[in-house]
Amino acid sequence: MHSVRRRWAAALLLLPLLAGCFAARDGSPYDAGAEAGGGRLRVAMAFPPAERFSPYGADATLLSRLGVTEGLTRLDGNGGAVPALAESWTRESGRGWLFTLREARFQDGTEVGPAAVAGALAHATRADPPPAALTGVTLTAEAVGERRVRITTATADSALPLRLSSPGLAILSPKAYRTKAGTRRGAAVDGAAAGGAAVVDPAGTATGPFTLTRTTGATRATLHRFDDYWGGLAHASGLDVRFIADGTARTNALRSGEVDMAEAVPVSQAATLDKATLREVPTARTTALFLNTRSGPFADPAVRAAAREAADTSALADDVYEGHADTGRGLFGPALTWAAGERPRPSGRPAATRVRNTPITLATYDNRPELPEVAQVLQQQLRKAGFGVKLEVREYSRLESDALAGKFDAVVAARNTMLDTGDPVSYLADDFTCDGGYNLARVCDKAVDRAVAEAGSRADDAARHRAALAAQTAVLRTDGVVPLVHQRILHGVGASVRGVILDPYERTLVGTGTRR
Repeated sequence: MHSVRRRWAAALLLLPLLAGCFAARDGSPYDAGAEAGGGRLRVAMAFPPAERFSPYGADATLLSRLGVTEGLTRLDGNGGAVPALAESWTRESGRGWLFTLREARFQDGTEVGPAAVAGALAHATRADPPPAALTGVTLTAEAVGERRVRITTATADSALPLRLSSPGLAILSPKAYRTKAGTRRGAAVDGAAAGGAAVVDPAGTATGPFTLTRTTGATRATLHRFDDYWGGLAHASGLDVRFIADGTARTNALRSGEVDMAEAVPVSQAATLDKATLREVPTARTTALFLNTRSGPFADPAVRAAAREAADTSALADDVYEGHADTGRGLFGPALTWAAGERPRPSGRPAATRVRNTPITLATYDNRPELPEVAQVLQQQLRKAGFGVKLEVREYSRLESDALAGKFDAVVAARNTMLDTGDPVSYLADDFTCDGGYNLARVCDKAVDRAVAEAGSRADDAARHRAALAAQTAVLRTDGVVPLVHQRILHGVGASVRGVILDPYERTLVGTGTRR
């Protein structure tokens, strides 16, 4: 992950629908009982906006979680692409797709037409850096008639409908991209960029059920209901959002009644809340140990094997995560229905060498409070195996560039395998191939590249998933990555709140049915 992309070590995807939940209008599971209207909702979010609500970086997911933005497609519970702003699509050729738009309006009152959609996608392709979903992809979009958009990629891309579900490819109205010297048109964000810089403003220019109307720095945001939303009138009249990075403070705000919902309750705080208040969501976020395969001690496969054998993953799931995680089984966890039951058994790994006082630097970040604890446990396990371990903990934005440059011997990180594109092959290509942009383990293996390329050639979903699992096995055979746990996310929800979307992809949280 490039630092500007700030993936925030996320990772997610769903499992079978949770008991006591059923499908919302958009297909996501949510709590029963959202029939009547409600007032404003007070929401505590874990990550503050880092890029003034730019739709192209980490803030893209924040906008989609709060019901502000949407793309042409979205992901269903099985990881497939289903209609959103596009009501249907067909593949015209190996490189061309034709999308038919539904009747919808932007929050500024203008129509979601083909020219506006093509323009929004064109702006995304010119972003610097581009959204993560466009890594390694070149596409063009053109209006075709009154309701259609043709999207053409430079090379065949079977995952395009999945890719277009990415929060980073949200469709905004033309007004979002217009600037004047020293001002942002319609700027609702305090401290907007001056000097005529090209800043994309999602305030009042998106298509979701809620409109971003004002923010106070990186601490608060005010959202109002969008009454002309194509998916129906939201029950809540608006959202009052607080960004509280500290997990304990976020939980305390829910417990004291200051907020109605608190996302991402730390495992250490779960016991302080009533069971009825907690919502546990299996995700595709996998926490793993990434070993530097190109330099230092772990350039030796036998030393990597020694580290892999030293890691006791069951202790991490039971102790650090207090049972709110599953023992690592692979890169793709049990939350993915197509990967459930699969247990990779890589063959041909070298035998572990005996290690004696081999010094290594193990790094992680503290934005997710469980990660330093995981690293501390691993430090002890690796020391018992003969490694001399120096532990370094930083804030993520100060860690990423050094991690990608190979300045550490090992990194503990949490990765959302489906957040960027919803496509497992794209994730594998970005994280584990020689040309990958977020290759923490610095893997460059011909067998891996061949397996990922083979998976990328499959257009059928089932065949693509099978090939992705085969490529996963090739990656694990390198011992460049040691899966530790598959995480679940805990949300705190007040007793009066109904309709919270329990999204395993962590792209949505508040929808039309959310109310109190």
